[in-house]
Order: sequence, then C-alpha cells, then structure tokens
Amino acid sequence: MSTDSQRLAMAVARLNRRLRQERQSDLTPTQLSVLGTVAKIGPATPGAIAARERVRPPSITRILNQLVDCGYATKAPSPDDGRQVLVALADHGERILEDERQRRDAWLERQLEALGPEERELLRRAVPILTRLAEAE
Repeated sequence: MSTDSQRLAMAVARLNRRLRQERQSDLTPTQLSVLGTVAKIGPATPGAIAARERVRPPSITRILNQLVDCGYATKAPSPDDGRQVLVALADHGERILEDERQRRDAWLERQLEALGPEERELLRRAVPILTRLAEAE
C-alpha cells in the first residue's frame, strides 16, 4: 500500500469515527446504515437491501428484524408477489435518521466554517471523487 493510500485511508477512517461520535441514538452504525438505505431506496425486499449494503441476506434479516421489533421499520407483503416482503421506514425510523443527520451535519458544518475558503473549495471538489471511491466495486 502506498503512503498516499495509507494516509487517505487513515484520514477517512478517522473522520468516519469522529462523525460516529456525534451519534446519540442507541442504534449501531450498521443499523443506521441499513435505515439510511431503506430511506434512500424506499420499500424494498431484504435481498435488495442486502445487495445495497453489501452484506449477506442472513445478516440483513437479523438487522431488519431488530429494526422492525424496535419500531424503526415495517414489513409488509409485496403487492406484486405475496411470497416477498417489503421493508419500509417507519415514522420513528425517519425521526431517528433526521435527528442523527442534523447532529452530524451541524458538527461538520462547524468544522468546515473553521477552514479557509480554498480548503472548503478543495473539499467541495473532492466530494465526487470520494463518492466514486466509496461506490467502487
């Protein structure tokens, strides 16, 4: 691994860890990620959610059951195929996600305000690149 890739990996990991420290809900990072996926793609089968999260279906089933049991998500039969179940975000899940996002975004906004204009512009331009890296196979 090159020095640049090591430094980038370390910086991204540290920023991710710091953003996670802003969480106040009892949900795990994985549970929040799954809720975020459901919010983004809308009602979906556990298989579709597992594919999006890049985890195995048995793992996602366990996580989804926990989220449903706690009232963060709902399950309903698919109108197209009664053998399938669709998972959707419950109102409680939407509120938790919104609270967590607002808290995280407020912390990040304060950090960005402390940067100079050139640094903020550089980060703004880096966002699409970082997004492509995160979504790469």
